[in-house]
Amino acid sequence: MEKCIKCGKELPEKSNFCFNCGFPVGTLQVLRSCTECGNTLSTIDRYCSKCGVPVKTILVNDGSIQTEDVPQVKLDKRPTMVSVPSGQFVMASGTNNSLITLVGFHMSEVPITQAQYSFVMGKNPSKLIGSDRPVECVNWCEAISYCNILSQMCGLFPCYSIGNTTDFSGLEPTSPVWKRIVCNFAATGYRLPTEAEWEYAAREGRGKSSTLYSGSANINEVAWYGENSAISTHNVATKKPNSLGLYDMCGNVAEWCWDYYAPTLPAGAQTNPQGPKMGDSHVKRGGSWLDDPQQCTVFYRSGSAPNGKSSSLGFRVCRSEVSITM
Repeated sequence: MEKCIKCGKELPEKSNFCFNCGFPVGTLQVLRSCTECGNTLSTIDRYCSKCGVPVKTILVNDGSIQTEDVPQVKLDKRPTMVSVPSGQFVMASGTNNSLITLVGFHMSEVPITQAQYSFVMGKNPSKLIGSDRPVECVNWCEAISYCNILSQMCGLFPCYSIGNTTDFSGLEPTSPVWKRIVCNFAATGYRLPTEAEWEYAAREGRGKSSTLYSGSANINEVAWYGENSAISTHNVATKKPNSLGLYDMCGNVAEWCWDYYAPTLPAGAQTNPQGPKMGDSHVKRGGSWLDDPQQCTVFYRSGSAPNGKSSSLGFRVCRSEVSITM
């Protein structure tokens, strides 16, 4: 007997939809979610069965499904950067009154794509293949290495070093030597965002976010998440950006940050915080294609081991705008 891949309910033979949750099964392949209400749609749908909005045409070649969803921006081999202005905001839920002041910086408009990662690193570790999809199955150490190599390719000074070394190609992700890594925030090169920078950018550079999700109160407008992703990543920049012009800050893939993860944030005012000095895991933010709406909010926090990999975890990069006093 067949089972629904979404809720696990046993289904009668030749079922087209799960009678428990409505998810397409059998020979009906999932196309996408409705852009208006988030309802799950299949390859035979031309209109949303819930709200009636027309569904875009699909192309089927050699059994594969391609949609009309194409990135809304031009994707180069090197990330396009968006300016994030300086400002203040209350971080996370605000329960600790963590007033954060940040200098301006630049952030990549989309998560690093598989094509961009392959261009720099010469390989694509992703499980959910697509050149314009976000790269995933990249651990924190590999994201750090990408930043330094991209910096050198662009003639910029690398941000990361261990002692006098900026080349980490011979270093295993499980090596304790990674504990010695430092970030020069005054360097000209690429780096991971700090957790504070990530949240501030997700909140659109505002002191107080007016929405739970980056760019909208309606998660379906801005994020690929567990209820609309069809169990997969999607091309970047196919949902709405936030007001800064940043895409996929919520959903698609969660994103590595520089900081070590701590369950609670320190209370009180801080300027350009860079996280705890030590730890066993690093911050990831934004939620992913398999997460629920709560995990995709602008303030939800979690962490993973630096050598951890997942098809739901990627990263984006930053560059400092001005020197930061260490």
